[in-house]
Amino acid sequence: MNHYKVVAAVIEHNGEVLCVQKGESKFDYLRYKYEFPGGKIEPGELEQDALLREIEEELDLQITVTHKIAVVNHQYPDFMVTLTAFLCLTSTRELKLTEHINANWLPKEHLKTLNWVGADQPIVERLQHL
Repeated sequence: MNHYKVVAAVIEHNGEVLCVQKGESKFDYLRYKYEFPGGKIEPGELEQDALLREIEEELDLQITVTHKIAVVNHQYPDFMVTLTAFLCLTSTRELKLTEHINANWLPKEHLKTLNWVGADQPIVERLQHL
């Protein structure tokens, strides 16, 4: 079974967090769910460099990475991920969706109202206490 190392950005702006919605997926358990943006770490790439690259590719958004907030190991039915999440800041809400179908900015206390991918659920829980 494949094991992927991935990074995710918990992007804050004016007290709200960016949540992006996945579109179609070959896996039902990922289809139309929400996630924190990010992606796979390329061979030889540092976590923060991967994060900056992925956010630029997926959202055309400039962020500042502040610090690591969680590492989650999650087993999906078809693969496993080790997800490292970083708290990030941005000076704008203007973004361009290239891989997602929707984006919402929500206060931390409203994050639980969305249907999240499995690996991101522990991060949503953690944010309730930060």
